[in-house]
Amino acid sequence: MTSSLSQQYAYRGQKVLGLVGGTPNYESLDGFQVPDVPARTYRYSPDGRLYAYAVPSCVRIFQAENAQLLQELPLPNIVEINFSPRGTYFSTWERPVKLEDGAQHKNLRVFSVSTGEELVAFTQKSQEEWDLQYTISESHAIRLVGQEIQVFRPAEWSSGVVDKLKVEGATSVVLSPGLNPSVAIFVAGKNGAPASVKIYSLMGLNAPPTCQKMFFKADKSQIKWNTLGTQVLVLTQTEVDQANKSYYGETGGFCILSAAGNFDCRITLDKEGPVHDFTWSPNSKEFSVIYGFMPAKAMLFDQRARTLHDFGTAFCNFTSFNPQGRLLAMAGFGNLAGKVDIYDRRTLAKVTSIDASNTSHCEWSPDGRFLLTATLSPRLRVDNGIKIWHCTGPLVHVHLIDELYQASWRPTPVDAAPPFPQNIPPSPAPASSVLELAAVAKPAPTRPAGAYRPPGARGLEASSAYKRDENSSSAPSTPNGRYSRSPAPGRVNTNGRRHVPGAPTSPSPVRNGADPDRRGRKRKGGKKDKEGGEDTPRPSIDIHINGAPEAAPLSPVNTSVPPTPSVDAANLDPTAKKVRNLNKKLKAIEELKEKAKKGERLEATQVKKIDTEVEIRKELAALGITS
Repeated sequence: MTSSLSQQYAYRGQKVLGLVGGTPNYESLDGFQVPDVPARTYRYSPDGRLYAYAVPSCVRIFQAENAQLLQELPLPNIVEINFSPRGTYFSTWERPVKLEDGAQHKNLRVFSVSTGEELVAFTQKSQEEWDLQYTISESHAIRLVGQEIQVFRPAEWSSGVVDKLKVEGATSVVLSPGLNPSVAIFVAGKNGAPASVKIYSLMGLNAPPTCQKMFFKADKSQIKWNTLGTQVLVLTQTEVDQANKSYYGETGGFCILSAAGNFDCRITLDKEGPVHDFTWSPNSKEFSVIYGFMPAKAMLFDQRARTLHDFGTAFCNFTSFNPQGRLLAMAGFGNLAGKVDIYDRRTLAKVTSIDASNTSHCEWSPDGRFLLTATLSPRLRVDNGIKIWHCTGPLVHVHLIDELYQASWRPTPVDAAPPFPQNIPPSPAPASSVLELAAVAKPAPTRPAGAYRPPGARGLEASSAYKRDENSSSAPSTPNGRYSRSPAPGRVNTNGRRHVPGAPTSPSPVRNGADPDRRGRKRKGGKKDKEGGEDTPRPSIDIHINGAPEAAPLSPVNTSVPPTPSVDAANLDPTAKKVRNLNKKLKAIEELKEKAKKGERLEATQVKKIDTEVEIRKELAALGITS
């Protein structure tokens, strides 16, 4: 945890609320009791009426509208908290410990929000999917215990389990929303048997499943119901990709199932790779999917798995509809750059693009007009804070925080929020925080013009060996168009000696009949004093045959290149020099073409150099030289 001061700012930031359908108000809520010690977590009730946070010594529950304290539960070391759909019940979870008397630790507790009374307690070892799942009317609640689904009536907690269903191999269960709730149960594969997803009606658990689907290559699953609870999307994955194409496992199957059992379909995805994200539209009639190796593909399907629109490929792994289903955001977070594209569902045209780099959390506002992005710790410990963007692109508010762990909007029921207007509304004026941030923002560093020069060589004229003037005969050319101080391998110096790669820095001739162990000795008189005005000879190796030095033959090249006259460069006239340089270019081009035939990858500059062959031959023809 961090210091209490930074944590206070973090949770005061969560109270930055806005008027639904109007311009947001970014001021702190009056009367809100800021925790005086580091807070662990916070939670709004799904209907937005209540707000609670947990500190090491207790849990406090507030009326969200006016920040009035309703309950303070003296519960130490609470890690997770949650509300029931209507805010009637409040659940807490703490890490299980071994009691001295050997009894089981009841670390999952359910309280009444109105009275603060503890209603029931359970033993729940796993933090994943720790809480009970309630129906939308709070008439029933379920939890998975081992391989058994237990059903409770919250109004009669004292009655205990009112119904149960044992499913061999069950690893997860998801309760649907809607007035006719169903449960989707995932059964992992075992001993070569395929995995499966079974759907039961909550009111008829003992009856056969209404729908069942088998899956191969399935160790875990993601199950997402639509808002009406009539259909469910199921994505299965494996922990390990046997083909070693992905570090995060392999996608096994992606299906859409009907709760009534009258429809099931495997969704065909036309790009290889994992499914990064998928989500239902609030209208329960369509869903969007992002899938495939990067750049990933984004598609919109209807409830019968028929393609509605192809958004193309982009570097994205996140998709979300706004609460009214009018706008669709697609973004690339995590190890991607953080670009957010917003589309109008009616026209399927892109509304805007937002650069929200380093985003850890992204969420639409209840009125569907604003997008909240947050950089959270501990994933990123720098640039923590929240940013609020209008759906047309402008940044309207910034709230930077030293260490931020959670951020969200206060929920508002969809029926209580105003409908999204026919035309996308214009953006309000940015808050003062945006203007202040722009004023103190550092200008982007400009890249210095020209090539990099080390500090010791700055202000001096560069050596001719580093110049890229192809018309100069002072520096030999290499096949990639660059120049080096030493000749290219296999070339002959002007002194008639062949340069061998890896030659020592001083000349070391091999004397005829001499002992091979003496090859490394320095040649006497091989260098003259620089003060004498003569240049130091270039390092080379002499090759002697029968006591007489002989130049090694050149490497064979394409015979279509005209031979270069072996005349001393100092005695050439301008026309001969030009012919000599053009022949050098042709020779380099032929070497590049040989590389390309061997399958080697060429740089863009090398490809362009090959394209100049026709022009060079025309220049030679104009000078009277034929190929």
